[in-house]
Amino acid sequence: MAETDIKSLIRSLVIPLLKQPQALSITQKDDGRYHRYIIDVAPNDVGRLIGRQGHVAAALRTIVEGTQSRRANSKRVRLLINDHRH
Repeated sequence: MAETDIKSLIRSLVIPLLKQPQALSITQKDDGRYHRYIIDVAPNDVGRLIGRQGHVAAALRTIVEGTQSRRANSKRVRLLINDHRH
């Protein structure tokens, strides 16, 4: 899956959960082993994105990380949520 496809997948999964969807920002960073997708939202939407006991965040990670290629030399996909509440 291409970078833009993963970003659009994340956007389509996250926007319905937010009260301030215009504050959504998705940044991609690459390092040696991973394609990291970092989600930034408004501070009052972080809890909605994480969910009770992290269930929503875990479900989002399962979906997004399941898109990764199974080829031996491909980078793994990681989804991170920037928590500005602390």
